[in-house]
Amino acid sequence: MGQTITQKILAAHCGKEAVEPGELVNARLDMVLGNDITAPIAIAEFAKIGAETVFDKDRVALVPDHSTPNKDIKSAQLVKILRDFARLHNITNFFEIGKMGIEHTLLPDEGLVLPGDAIIGADSHTCTYGALGAFSTGVGSTDLACAMALGETWFKVPEAIKFIYYGKMPKWVSGKDLILYTIGKIGVDGALYSTMEFTGETISELDMAGRFTMCNMAIEAGGKNGIIEPDEKTLAYVNPRAKREFKLYKSDPDAAYKDVIEIDVSKLEPIVSFPHLPENARPISEAAHIKLDQSVIGSCTNGRIEDLRVAAGILKGRKVHPDVRLIVIPATQEIYLQSIKEGLTEIFVEAGGAVSTPTCGPCLGGHMGVLAEGERAVATTNRNFVGRMGHTKSEVYLASPAIAAASAVLGRLGSPEELS
Repeated sequence: MGQTITQKILAAHCGKEAVEPGELVNARLDMVLGNDITAPIAIAEFAKIGAETVFDKDRVALVPDHSTPNKDIKSAQLVKILRDFARLHNITNFFEIGKMGIEHTLLPDEGLVLPGDAIIGADSHTCTYGALGAFSTGVGSTDLACAMALGETWFKVPEAIKFIYYGKMPKWVSGKDLILYTIGKIGVDGALYSTMEFTGETISELDMAGRFTMCNMAIEAGGKNGIIEPDEKTLAYVNPRAKREFKLYKSDPDAAYKDVIEIDVSKLEPIVSFPHLPENARPISEAAHIKLDQSVIGSCTNGRIEDLRVAAGILKGRKVHPDVRLIVIPATQEIYLQSIKEGLTEIFVEAGGAVSTPTCGPCLGGHMGVLAEGERAVATTNRNFVGRMGHTKSEVYLASPAIAAASAVLGRLGSPEELS
């Protein structure tokens, strides 16, 4: 029996010819990631186990993206723990303010995660890097501590589900809509501890930004990892950025899957996930009556330059509804600068929006857009749990940049089609 791409990567990283679903393996790691919420706990555990230094100063990344610039004394103290640890161990990839970005956009853009890699991060959306054809998954802070010391960790090899997307995507339908529709179809536990392998002609046509978005939200279906086989688009993205060699893997034709799900995208509408679960997915035509207080465009899911271009194209020459606060957050400093160079930032400001330095910010109810009681936001983020973006009696509606931008103008959930 053949092997899936995930099985091949794990086998290569534990020195075996093949691995099987359910097997426990110890795998070496190519990159280990922590942020300002999770890494301070890991650093404390690192000291407790008596580790003298990190396994490789070039393969540990510390990204203080969740509450920076620091919103209060507590967040400043957390970042100081990272900064001091990075200096003590000469960690190459500590990203200070001014160089920082949202971790899951920053690391691929910096060429620090590559096809064929095995990557862990103490953040659940580490699964984003599967868009490059890597095995990447989130872990707890104690696992991060051991991985920083040893450069390896254990996994149970996941079963795999193959998702085959076919047909031409209609206008305004994006990778975000594909993954929201998929989560709506299978539920938030539909891929529990499974590989979500995204394939098909639609995925082949999808740009890298859309692929990152889809893999980013695999965890929202309970997935262990999301992954897409690398192709020419992957190499066009990776080759100018890669700082080391990498290896491409693909699934064997006779690889075993616990399920195969086919999705015709040709008749899809843009999707909105209603509170308080990503699985509450509805087409925009069934969602247009919801009045909004805020629109957030950004996050590790949709803060890339492609996302900002879509939003700016809709907002150009228009004004944000007087009852709505529009917050735009480029995912990295490079994206921020590119947005300025292309005139996108000017469009956002002239429309009545606020543009932030890179941060996770409102996605986790941290800062830069926390919701009050009774308020509603449309957001290009990845979660809409109770209290996720602020008050427990606020509501978050997940959508694409196109829907978030159009809704900011309309003052309610709506489609760009309504603005033409």
